[in-house]
Amino acid sequence: MKLRPRAAAAGLALAIAIPVFAPAASAESGANTPAVRTIEVDGSGETRTSPDSADLDVAIETQAKTAEEAANRNAALAAKVIDALKSKLGDKGKITTGGYSLNPEYDQRASEKPRIIGYNAQNTVTVNTGALDLVGPLIDSAIAAGANRVNSLNFSVKDDLKARTEAIAIATRDARAQAQALASALGVKLGRVLKATTASQARPIPMRMERAMAMSANAATPVEPGEVIVPATVSLTFEIE
Repeated sequence: MKLRPRAAAAGLALAIAIPVFAPAASAESGANTPAVRTIEVDGSGETRTSPDSADLDVAIETQAKTAEEAANRNAALAAKVIDALKSKLGDKGKITTGGYSLNPEYDQRASEKPRIIGYNAQNTVTVNTGALDLVGPLIDSAIAAGANRVNSLNFSVKDDLKARTEAIAIATRDARAQAQALASALGVKLGRVLKATTASQARPIPMRMERAMAMSANAATPVEPGEVIVPATVSLTFEIE
């Protein structure tokens, strides 16, 4: 898995403050403790890495006059879609049912009282795989078997520890550089780090599926996952010597 580190984006907001804390007088001595002067900074950074996992959601939607007929049609199509996906996927991932619904459809014409005119059944099938080269063929197989909607396709990184560690390191260097620049401008010297916090989480890559549905009707669906962005934010509080 290749990582591409990036420095903090110039447009990100930075929180820089120099609060002065004056602790309460000592109960034993009665004298005030010397004030602790600090500099607080927020640093940011990110890395980019290739995804190693894909989550695909396809749906089977059917309509009929009765609930039973809509459900039966849906079950038959869903079975065909799952069989097609299993055949294409093999042992390179897992398939689960993501959700199921059966709802009445109403005649909503203003001149008439709403009445049930049919039923709509929907079944969602979810595929998770690390074989990214199979994503396009999986979409094509599902649609050919009867799926009529692709709800979503997301690419992610299963083990993003290395990417997060690098992003945190970049954000830490950014925060320290800001603190040093501020201290120099103020004519003070940075002391020890009193507090450090961080936040980092990879952003999955969502794909727009309208184009995939349109292309699947006539040709193989091309899928290019791109890169997963792993951002990090680090907050540091330095003591001023």
